Amino acid sequence: MSTRDRLRIAIQKSGRLSDPARDLLARAGLSFRESRDRLFCYGESLPIDLLLVRDDDIPGLIADGVCDLGVVGRNVLREQALERTADGKPEAFRELRRLGFGGCRLAIAAPRDAGIDAIADLRGKRIATSYPRLLREWLDAQGIDAGIVVLSGSVEIAPRLGQADAICDLVSSGATLVANQLRELQAVLETQAVLAGPAQAFGDERADLAALLLRRLDGVLSVRNSKLVMLQAPRTALPELLRLLGDADAPTLTSIEGRAADVAVQTVCRGAVTWQRLEDMKKAGARGLLVLPVEQMLA
Repeated sequence: MSTRDRLRIAIQKSGRLSDPARDLLARAGLSFRESRDRLFCYGESLPIDLLLVRDDDIPGLIADGVCDLGVVGRNVLREQALERTADGKPEAFRELRRLGFGGCRLAIAAPRDAGIDAIADLRGKRIATSYPRLLREWLDAQGIDAGIVVLSGSVEIAPRLGQADAICDLVSSGATLVANQLRELQAVLETQAVLAGPAQAFGDERADLAALLLRRLDGVLSVRNSKLVMLQAPRTALPELLRLLGDADAPTLTSIEGRAADVAVQTVCRGAVTWQRLEDMKKAGARGLLVLPVEQMLA
């Protein structure tokens, strides 16, 4: 592995993972100066640079040492890992963090009138997909002998063109399936954007940079849906209030000057703080309820 004192992260140049990836890195305190060709971004706040590429190229760039980390769909990472295994190549990259955006699923779907109503009905059928290795792994695990038709695009129209009897493709809302008269049968893989890195640890300055970046990303991800909840209540109401705050961090309790029977409570709530939840807490004895967004947190 080459020696460098700057970290390179590859992200999708354009597409559904591009903007969320940039936003996540910005929330982690990274800023960049984009080159004229818009393929490279020089890190200004930290010695961490960006490469803007096709998402399918990211695992290979990590394997070749061209970049050090990458934001890529788990489906792409897993498919290319299986390809390397099939070719007898050593493990070269791994998933480091789930990033919580770009969620969808790789799923089997078939025409509504095709007589394919269960996964057992796939035996002897042709399934079109852009992810042949993930599909083959799943079919083998299910004990289903089916043919695989590899397509690079427009997988959903393969049954109408007579190329296949069913498909295995990424599904988000399901609207594309409905538009093509397809019915989802079974999810093969739940996927989302992940941070990928090399199989072996860095042996130079990049190790410290990667550790710093992961700490910051963990801080951003941990507070994405969190709220700081502050309130006052009688000490006798604490058991019920803590029950209502069951998904919150251990609270900080502070005595209130001149009111020995009362206590101030402060905690970070990880779940949704709805109006109904606040009403329930008020009925339990809470006063002065205050809910604030959490911008940053570093453990």
